[in-house]
Amino acid sequence: MLKTLYGASPADIDNMNTARLRDEFMVEDLFTPGEIRFAYTHVDRMIVGGAVPTSGALSFGDGAEVGTEAFFDAREMGIANLGGSGAITVDGARHELDNRDILYIGRGAKSVTLESADAGKPARFYMNSVPAGADIPHRLIKRAESKPLVMGDEAKSNKRELRMYIHPEVAPSCLLLMGITDPAPGSIWNTMPPHLHERRMEAYCYFDLGDEDRVFHFMGRPDNTRHLVVANGDVVISPAWSIHMGAGTGPYAFVWGMTGENKVYTDVDPVAIRELR
Repeated sequence: MLKTLYGASPADIDNMNTARLRDEFMVEDLFTPGEIRFAYTHVDRMIVGGAVPTSGALSFGDGAEVGTEAFFDAREMGIANLGGSGAITVDGARHELDNRDILYIGRGAKSVTLESADAGKPARFYMNSVPAGADIPHRLIKRAESKPLVMGDEAKSNKRELRMYIHPEVAPSCLLLMGITDPAPGSIWNTMPPHLHERRMEAYCYFDLGDEDRVFHFMGRPDNTRHLVVANGDVVISPAWSIHMGAGTGPYAFVWGMTGENKVYTDVDPVAIRELR
């Protein structure tokens, strides 16, 4: 594992400086050429991972670090391709992924192999894995098969397109939800208005940022907020007690992944902007 995040209560952030906030709620350097990296969080036991196959294929499947014989004995996973074309082979079945395609891997898989079609333009595979109590068939969801929702308002700089991939309306899972959101050109804000969902945690992977751009991701309780400055490929872990919203200095997108008590996307508690402190 790249690192382990243990989670924190809302009161803990009062005693955290910038470095401590980043260490507790962010995962950096997840996408390293030629490597697979994972981070395990005790927030609903989600694992986030990154893999960039270059000169050869990368494989995983052993469960030693999660306490089971095989990684997927009690887990499911979504893998989004955020880079060049590639392929994922699950127990001998090969799936071709273009940019913005997502593969769902159900409980019981034994081995996963990740490859890039062109080492010069490698795939960038981003992974979310959560505990699962049901066997759901593996499924490749192409971008064209995802369900788009247009949200927000140009006048408020928060118009965006949200695409559902691993979702009851598109592709089933046990408890994992996963999709991709793109702010519209000229819009900088995401997840507006901010909200809480006490029955689910969420992970954000920000991508397609320029080298000089950053996203300011806001977190914390509505009356006690903090911010994280996020670069391309960084992941933010958002506990159920925290708001989540962000604003970018340039174009960006993000993968959202959730797990918890249910998969009801609308099970949220909106927070009015005027209530933020």
